[in-house]
Amino acid sequence: MAHRPFNRRQALQNAAFLEALRQTGNPRLAARLLGVHRSTYTKRRARSAAFAQGWDAALAAAHAAFHLAGGPRPPENPPLHLQGRGTARRVVEGQPLRTKGGELCVGRTRNGRLQLRRAPAGWMTKAGEQAFFSALSATANVRLSAAAAGFSHSSFYARRRARRVFAREMRLALAMAYDRIEGALLASTLADSHEHDSWRHNDPPPIPPMTPDQAIQLLHLHEKSVRQGWEQPHRRKRRNEPWETYTERLRSMWTAEKSREADDEALRRAAQYEATGDWRLPEEPPPPELPPLHLVTGWSKAAPVKAKHNPDLALFGGWRLRDWEKKKRAAKG
Repeated sequence: MAHRPFNRRQALQNAAFLEALRQTGNPRLAARLLGVHRSTYTKRRARSAAFAQGWDAALAAAHAAFHLAGGPRPPENPPLHLQGRGTARRVVEGQPLRTKGGELCVGRTRNGRLQLRRAPAGWMTKAGEQAFFSALSATANVRLSAAAAGFSHSSFYARRRARRVFAREMRLALAMAYDRIEGALLASTLADSHEHDSWRHNDPPPIPPMTPDQAIQLLHLHEKSVRQGWEQPHRRKRRNEPWETYTERLRSMWTAEKSREADDEALRRAAQYEATGDWRLPEEPPPPELPPLHLVTGWSKAAPVKAKHNPDLALFGGWRLRDWEKKKRAAKG
């Protein structure tokens, strides 16, 4: 049974709700922003197939927009005029690391769809993540950095598993801390810090006489250790390790290295875009130049001399009615 059509007021309400749903992806939040109870729109969805179709399209559009914007992200700290009294001093000294409740964030539902929602009290904010990264870049200690930010270390490991962007930033913070600690160790006054580096400040002695075969053999023996880094302990085959386990370990290492290389390339492209406004890297060739598309000919299979069925109507392929009737009569005869 067909439902009774919506009146003008209901149609305007539905249009406003669908627009809010495209921006939030959350039916409850969209209805709350409009000041209407959510059951009003769910009942209309059950009555009208067109409204239900628009509802699903708005959810899909919101999910695509949040996915392109980076996926799930922690709640942003509210502006100063929305934080209430007694918070100005804390905002000046530093953004709060936990939510007070009601801040907007992008989360994922049980079926994997992204939506805008209000965070409860006690959630980690973006400032909390930044505090963790800052401490991690100085200590290379996840537990210490998590305690400095006021959270459990397991929460950051969970975020690293769930969010690739967070995993990349955590890896970069660890790499920064590793370089800083290594540099501090080499620059320290330990007895063996600079024990063997004096030879690097002198000119190397001349190469001893050798035949081309000996030179090629030396290059072959040390090519993996010098050029490919295969002398690293984690690449060597362990004692009594089965070949299946060894190859699977190398495959997992290769996959992780390729993932890190992809993240590094994404960072390089982002820096290149901020500097020049172009995503292409300097070593990449420029895109091919195309001629004006309206001047390209020879691609259509339509006969140019064939008369049109209707001179006022442009046809792009397919059977014309007159040709179809002629073929039908020929088939019957």
